[in-house]
Amino acid sequence: VLKAYDHFSLWRGEQQMYKLDIGWPKTPEHFTGQTFCVAVDSLHGLVYVGQRGDNVPKVLVFSESGYFLYSWNDTVEMPHGIFVWNTAIGSSVWITDVGTGKYGHTVKQYSPLGKLMQVLGTPGNAGSSLIPLQFDQPAEVFVEESGEIYVVDGDGGMNNRLLKLSNDYKEIWLTGTNGTGIGQFKIPHSVTVDAFGRVWVADRDNKRIQVFDKVTGEWLGSWSSCFSEDGPYSVRFTANYKYLIVAQLNINRLAILAAPPVGSIGDCIMVHSVQLADETKPHLVDVDMRSGAVYVAEIGAQQVQKYVPL
Repeated sequence: VLKAYDHFSLWRGEQQMYKLDIGWPKTPEHFTGQTFCVAVDSLHGLVYVGQRGDNVPKVLVFSESGYFLYSWNDTVEMPHGIFVWNTAIGSSVWITDVGTGKYGHTVKQYSPLGKLMQVLGTPGNAGSSLIPLQFDQPAEVFVEESGEIYVVDGDGGMNNRLLKLSNDYKEIWLTGTNGTGIGQFKIPHSVTVDAFGRVWVADRDNKRIQVFDKVTGEWLGSWSSCFSEDGPYSVRFTANYKYLIVAQLNINRLAILAAPPVGSIGDCIMVHSVQLADETKPHLVDVDMRSGAVYVAEIGAQQVQKYVPL
């Protein structure tokens, strides 16, 4: 009997993959707005948080151990997605801005201290054109080490597309229109790239994840069976690319899905889930590719929480 019990408790122990770091951040009172997005700079041990609200700093910077470092505010109106890009020569922070004022409808690159370095899109103008580059509520951006950029556009505007740009901001390929068919989107909300040359998109209102070839933009497959209760809001891989972490805002859950290594995308398999408190509303997540920690930006709870792998 003891043996069986031990085996069961061991099995249970394996099931639990993450635990909440209740000590992160050290000073949660710095969250003074709605926390929409979070990005980890695992190279430098920094965590960037984008928040919205009147008269609040739009970007907060913490250490990975939870200490508040500094904040910045200039030229960020309504942050939606945030991403840290590290190269051999330095790091920068990319933010998608869905504001309707003079800074909105843009994807912007900042220095770690908040100096504006690059603006993609036409500030203050919503559109669906590429010449000049125009977005309508761009939801998220992912930048590869090479500088190639993936943008999901948008968060409820006229565009429902996935766009790949070269490191000098020219269109490489573009896919997606508004709809429910293969390669179509209804609010493409989050985007990430795996180690096998595939682009993963949280197709939020179609309640599915769609996968594309990063070189050609060709559709490779989709997952919907895991999302009958609520669509996927975010897509991020664990550090070993074995699992995909997906936030489901309306049911306050993180779903951990098995990622196919190579070959067929197949059907989604939910390996584990982390149930968050009611009304937490997890919006977007990011993963520290060094420690494996998962950071969750929660617009209901107005905080970012850190989950550490067990």
